[in-house]
Amino acid sequence: MIFITTIFAEAWHLLVESSIYILFGLVVSGLLRVFLNPGTVAKHLGKGRYRSVFKAAFWGIPIPLCSCGVLPAAATLKKQGANNGAVTAFLISTPESGVDSIAISYALLDPIMTVVRPVAAFFTALVAGISENIFGKDKAVVSQAPDSSCPVDGCCDGIGCLPEKHAGHHTFFEKIKAGLRFATTEIWADLAPWFFLGLILAGMITAMVPEDLIGRYLGSGLSSMLIMLAMGIPMYICATASTPIAAALILKGVSPGAALVFLLAGPATNIASLTVLTGILGRRATGIYLISIAVSCVGFGLATDQIYALLNISPKALVGQASEFIPNYVEWIGTLLLIMLSIKPVYRKLKSLITGKKRFHIHSAENTNPDTAQADSSLEGCSGST
Repeated sequence: MIFITTIFAEAWHLLVESSIYILFGLVVSGLLRVFLNPGTVAKHLGKGRYRSVFKAAFWGIPIPLCSCGVLPAAATLKKQGANNGAVTAFLISTPESGVDSIAISYALLDPIMTVVRPVAAFFTALVAGISENIFGKDKAVVSQAPDSSCPVDGCCDGIGCLPEKHAGHHTFFEKIKAGLRFATTEIWADLAPWFFLGLILAGMITAMVPEDLIGRYLGSGLSSMLIMLAMGIPMYICATASTPIAAALILKGVSPGAALVFLLAGPATNIASLTVLTGILGRRATGIYLISIAVSCVGFGLATDQIYALLNISPKALVGQASEFIPNYVEWIGTLLLIMLSIKPVYRKLKSLITGKKRFHIHSAENTNPDTAQADSSLEGCSGST
């Protein structure tokens, strides 16, 4: 009984520390949905061997999609004319980062990891995308008109209504309301079950695993990073859910660099997504995708450990310190609000597991893309976000 109490006590502690930052990340991600039209992004990803990759890697950083959820979006970008390099970059930077995971990284890890994580995601995506455009073979695709439909309530398809005319359809506050509704329902509905699973796993690591055991086998160095890489590549875990696990591992003696490898490789890949990725981009591009992730993750992991060593900083001393700046009553309010928002999606997830019904949710009003449809059917039951 004491053992179970310890697990839930540690999980609760992480939840209280991260709640405000998660809510902030959700708000920003919801506003991105309303004010950043996916069609506008798609227009820029088809031209230029390097420029399109840079844009795809950069725009993928704040978008909250997981390694499964990003596949339909990437398939749509491909169909709209994006080259393989741009699609590859988007497929890496998007699930490895996101405004929600950046916020929770600041809450549960430290400022260094908060900066290193999206930077590593960006450059990993850049390397993979450019490598694909140089060494890969990009199949010609028939470009479609980017989706310019209204993200607020779908009142305009973006074709029969001029942008300047549609600008008057909704007030600024209506857009804000729509963004918040999207964040607290659509996005968090996918995130919540995986996040709470991550909290429980983090509590189990803290309660079950002796520090000397992790320090002996998963402390630091190349070997520990390769182990983390082998664990992360086949596993499905979203960027937000992986953060409390990484925090628990660091507190048990794992180096920040090894934890970073897990934070990058876990969200970017899993067995289900790799099978669909092969269908979208081909085997050659999938090979470049995996090699780029593996090499970049380990490289950034080694570099991160060097940063801590040069600055003579103890990662254990910094983990979770950001939450000390938030008053206790604010943390409790944020925690209660987050729990209220989580009851329905967690209940639905548990019900689907019990009844055996699987569902794959996509953040789009309509899906008519055959490549996207293939992604949907191949990834039933895989949901989540960054």
